[in-house]
Amino acid sequence: MAKLMSRLAAALALSALATAGARAEELSFAHFVPPAHTITASTVEPLANGVSEATGGDLTIRVYPGGELGAGPLEQYVRVLQGVADMAWGLQGYTSTQFPKTMIAELPGVIDNGKFGYPALWAAYDLIKDEYPGTRPIALWTAEPNIIIMKDKDVRTPDDLKGLKIRVSGSAAAAAVEALGATPVQMPANEIYNSLQTGLIDGVITGASAVTDFKINEVANSYTLGAPLGRITFFVVMNEARYQGLSDAQKAAIDKYSGEWLSESAERGWNAKADQTIESLKADPNKTVIELDDAAIAQFGALTNPITERIVGEVGGEDVLKTMQSQ
Repeated sequence: MAKLMSRLAAALALSALATAGARAEELSFAHFVPPAHTITASTVEPLANGVSEATGGDLTIRVYPGGELGAGPLEQYVRVLQGVADMAWGLQGYTSTQFPKTMIAELPGVIDNGKFGYPALWAAYDLIKDEYPGTRPIALWTAEPNIIIMKDKDVRTPDDLKGLKIRVSGSAAAAAVEALGATPVQMPANEIYNSLQTGLIDGVITGASAVTDFKINEVANSYTLGAPLGRITFFVVMNEARYQGLSDAQKAAIDKYSGEWLSESAERGWNAKADQTIESLKADPNKTVIELDDAAIAQFGALTNPITERIVGEVGGEDVLKTMQSQ
C-alpha cells in the first residue's frame, strides 16, 4: 500500500508539472526595426512586462526585432495571419488597400494638431474591424503630425514642392503630395536613408519621430513644420486563433494590457520622440527648421484639405469620419 501511495503521489506530481508546463506560453512578437526604435520602450515593453507580471510568468512575449521572422516591412500583417509570428507591429499604409477606412485617420484635418489619434481609431473600431480579418488588434494609434523633410531644398510654399519626388508611407500621404504638385514615391521607412542620399527621392513626408529613429537627420538638412499633411497610423495585431487558444487568465492579461491602454502608451512615446527630435534639429546649426505661419499653412491647406472629403466619399467612410471627429 505504501508503494502504491508513493507511486500515486509521484504520478500526481508529474501530472501537475505537465499541466503547469502546458499552461506556460510564449508568444512571438515580430517587427522590422532595430531594438532602439521607439516601438520598444513605448509599446513592446509595456505589453510584455504587463502580461508577464499579470500571469506570474505563465505567459511571456519574446521579441524578434529587425526582421528576424521575415525582413519585409510590408508583410507584417500577413506573418501574423499565417502564424509565422503571434504578434506584429506594422503600418496600415504599407498595404493601403486593406485598410481604407482605418486610414481616414491619416487624412489632413481629421485629427487636429495637439490631439491624440488613438481615441478616434478605437471609437470607430466597430466600423473598421472588418479590415483586420483573422487577427485581434492589440493597439491602434497614430503618429504625430507629418512634416516635410528635404535634402538641400527649403519648402515654404506649395510651389516649392512642384515636380519633386517625395517619399510617402501610404495612399493618404500620396494624395496630399499629388495635390501639392509633387510625385509620391511609396517605400518603407528603412529605405528612406539610401533613397534620399542617392537622389532617388528629393524629400519625405512623415512624422518627426522617424527622423532620428531611421537616422534621416544624417542626410536631410531642411524641415518644414505646420503644413496640414495628416499623420501615419500603426497597428499591433495578434493571431486570433492563437489568442483563443490561451487560458482565460492569459487572455485576461492580454486584454488588460492592450486596446486603448497600450495605444495611448505607444502614441505618447511617438509624440515624445517627435518633440525631442524637433528640439535637436532646431539646436543644430547645420539644419534649417521652417515653422510655417498661418498664411502659409492656409496655402497648403487649400490644396490638401479637399482630398479628405473626396477620399472619405470614395471609400464610403462618412460614418467613420463623423465618429473619429467626435472624439
